[in-house]
Amino acid sequence: MKVVEPPLVPKVPMHSAPPQAEPNVWNPENPEVYGEAARRLAWRTLGVTTYCLTLAFATWFMVSAIVTKLQGVGFPLSNQQLFWLAAMPGLAAGTLRMVHTFLIPIFGTRNTVTVSTLLLVLPCIGWGWAVQNPNTPFSVLMALAFLAGLGGGNFSSFMPSTSLFFPKKKQGTALGIQAGIGNFGVSVAQFVIPAIISVAILGAPQMAKGKAVYLQNAALIWIPFIIVGAVLAWTTLRSVPVKASFREQTDIFRNKHTWLMTSLYVMTFGSFSGFAAAFPLLIKQLYGDFPGAPDPLKYAFLGPLVGAGIRAAFGPVSDKLGGAKVTMISGIGLIVCAIGVTTATAPTSLEQFPTFVGWMLGLFLFSGIGNASTFKQMPMIFPPRQAGGVIGWTSAVAAYGPFLFAVLIGLISARTGSPTPFFYGAAGFYAVNLAINWWFYARRGAEKRC
Repeated sequence: MKVVEPPLVPKVPMHSAPPQAEPNVWNPENPEVYGEAARRLAWRTLGVTTYCLTLAFATWFMVSAIVTKLQGVGFPLSNQQLFWLAAMPGLAAGTLRMVHTFLIPIFGTRNTVTVSTLLLVLPCIGWGWAVQNPNTPFSVLMALAFLAGLGGGNFSSFMPSTSLFFPKKKQGTALGIQAGIGNFGVSVAQFVIPAIISVAILGAPQMAKGKAVYLQNAALIWIPFIIVGAVLAWTTLRSVPVKASFREQTDIFRNKHTWLMTSLYVMTFGSFSGFAAAFPLLIKQLYGDFPGAPDPLKYAFLGPLVGAGIRAAFGPVSDKLGGAKVTMISGIGLIVCAIGVTTATAPTSLEQFPTFVGWMLGLFLFSGIGNASTFKQMPMIFPPRQAGGVIGWTSAVAAYGPFLFAVLIGLISARTGSPTPFFYGAAGFYAVNLAINWWFYARRGAEKRC
């Protein structure tokens, strides 16, 4: 790693042209260097990137809301095909996050956030066009679902960038706020879409059960907000003075704690994102055939809402108590809820629906708690530049959650008639990670107690 002359210098008004500076001048851990101007820049960066991240999550998960309506407007798709459509954005997001992991030290915050935000327009235009024609081939829908994963990829560059602006004692709070509010994009998409598709804005309506719907609005609504975000990023953000080549950044893979924290973050964010993608289809699959069946989108947004809100709240808690202790709480809660939900995954009536929703909300709650605590652990375990890379990498792997969860639930349900075995398997995975966290990070005498 090499540190180059930064494009900004603390204690200089941010509206002025950035002067030249000596190498190594940027150090948020030093109160004298981390002056008022640098603090303002850090919080401004947090605000703008969080806004853009919220839009990224909204476009990433808009497909999970759209697919529940496709059969109703005439698309000849099977339930298995719907699960594949819900899964594809997760496949793309995980892959793209691996790329985003390395972007900030190469291109800087301003360029990376601006370009990656502007690219979100592409899946919005594509889905806005495709849903207006029920004859759109399944292969085209799959390609567009993959393209929606552009939004999921952004997380692995936005979050490491933010971590470089804040001292360690504030990173749990800053990253908790950014990730928590960013995660609200999932809930925003699943809440806004059911309302917006009933309003005539652009294009012709489709008919669903005798009612006119404008499904294209579910994608087109985000475009003006995306453009605003790209403009804000270009005009207000600056890049941190940390540079490293791709080869230099690969040193994180020689550290076993990179892989251990990856597993822990799959337990937490993998569960959050995976269940967020699958929750609407699970409601439709398990309870959709009963008389008076619930509309999946009237309930699906509640899970991401709970998970995102608790993630933002538990950033400061993790700063105070320590990330590993809070991760223990998360793991125990996930095990209990994963087993508990199986009491309502083979329903005989709608009376079991509240039980199902309650246990699912518990899964979102404890995954959100763990999302906050693991992001506190990583900056404590690794030095700053490596911590950014590890945050990006773990986020990349965990972003496969929607793909893995949706595909596995779909396959298991097709073979057994119920998703129950999936939840037992998830509980086993959570137990393994609980043991990892306790041994390496939480117990007295742990190798990296944090």
